[in-house]
Amino acid sequence: MTTDDGRQRVRIAILGAGFGGIGAAIRLRQRGHHDLVILERGDEVGGTWRDNSYPGCACDVPSRLYSLSFAPNPDWSHRFSGQPEIWAYLRDCVSRYGLAPYLRLGHEVTGATWDGDSGTWLVDTSRGGYRAQVLVLATGPFSAPAVPRLPGLDRFAGEVFHSARWNHGYDLRDRRVAVVGTGASAVQFVPRIAPAVRRLHLFQRTPPWILPRHDRPTGTAARRLLRAAPVAGWAARAAVYWGREWRAAAFLHPAAMRLGQAMARRHLRAAVADPTLRAALTPSYTMGCKRVLLSDDFYPALLRDNVELVTDGIAEVRPDAVVTRDGTVRAVDAIILGTGFRVTEVPLAARIRGRDGQRLADAWRDGMRAYRGTSVAGFPNLFLLLGPNTGLGHTSVVFMIESQLHYLLGLLRHLDRTGTRAVEPTLAAQDAFVAAVDRRMRGTVWLRGGCRSWYLDANGRNSTVWPGYTWSYWLRTRRFDARAFRGVPVGPDRRGVPVRGARREGATWDEG
Repeated sequence: MTTDDGRQRVRIAILGAGFGGIGAAIRLRQRGHHDLVILERGDEVGGTWRDNSYPGCACDVPSRLYSLSFAPNPDWSHRFSGQPEIWAYLRDCVSRYGLAPYLRLGHEVTGATWDGDSGTWLVDTSRGGYRAQVLVLATGPFSAPAVPRLPGLDRFAGEVFHSARWNHGYDLRDRRVAVVGTGASAVQFVPRIAPAVRRLHLFQRTPPWILPRHDRPTGTAARRLLRAAPVAGWAARAAVYWGREWRAAAFLHPAAMRLGQAMARRHLRAAVADPTLRAALTPSYTMGCKRVLLSDDFYPALLRDNVELVTDGIAEVRPDAVVTRDGTVRAVDAIILGTGFRVTEVPLAARIRGRDGQRLADAWRDGMRAYRGTSVAGFPNLFLLLGPNTGLGHTSVVFMIESQLHYLLGLLRHLDRTGTRAVEPTLAAQDAFVAAVDRRMRGTVWLRGGCRSWYLDANGRNSTVWPGYTWSYWLRTRRFDARAFRGVPVGPDRRGVPVRGARREGATWDEG
């Protein structure tokens, strides 16, 4: 339906077609919500798994768990699936669950503004406008690559690209390559490109903790069983879930990380005999403070004659070289940035305006905050997937997405049951939740690990990770808690009426 202002009217607009957006559309349709649209800036679905196509890209969570429980796949080829297979799985979900008619590819969202007169979000895209009662932000935390401020980088005459924007048209064979960063992406692509390049200089700021990957293929007989007996798939998923879940204890109690650190050191000693190189690769911070990585081939790649680990900081980039602070000049033909993403900054937040025209970016000026990581005071009917403090360090974020989708369905049931047109969390409820999260964060590895990580925002607050077990978050999202929300007046006079089951003003509810 098209409104008088030329916008298409839908009840639910989903921004992003990655795991969150596709999962939301499947679950909503399964529960009878068909008046929706998925707005995706890319020309294909997949989100992170479409954009990150670098050599060796793979998931570090077992495939059985890194998939939607309501869209099972019995045919994963390996314990840890690679990017092509995960991307194919997401495309298959679109086909299997009939999502194509709801997709709007090539629709980059340029703005979304809450209209209090109509009680809807006015969503502007590069290819037309929409008017939606509920806005679901499913763009994910890994949508904006982080580019370091290296002096002279803009004057480099060779090839420069980020790992999330891999240039497959550039031939790395016999090239001199500088790789900046030793995070999750670099640990995967360095072993793949090292045999092809003439020289590889790997610039490391902080060494990561690395555990063995122990990947293995899934046998034909096992896949046949999973296809024939879905209950076997559920059992396998449950086993993987609980096998990963217990690891959260080490993140919550840093002393328990000693076992993991011992395993990582043993892994390093077995791969690297040179004591000098081994010392350079040994972290000085508590494991878990930064992302824990899995790899069996990264350390061996550093032993190649054409690979150099550089631990001196980069002073400048010249048109044909990288210069470190000790004055060493290394001539290079290409620079690959394996420098991660801006997870504590949501670029789209600057384009979202809630009540009274407030930008989400301004509401988050002092750090990202949301009630249960899903809703923000001042932004009616806005729902976040993988919002603040819902990321994980030990298991699959897909589990968190599914928990949040259950909560979203509860919100929609509340709107339908009460006849309420718009709700938002009270500031008191949001502050209580954030305070409870911060209390739980004290003493965890993220704040006591002795390092600076991308989990922390500019104020030193961990605004990204959930400081607990995922089952504890699941319990908090099993029921939509109307007590923590207030009805938002809708209409030209903004009078509104009291909302049954929701509080109009501040709440006394406390997560603690």
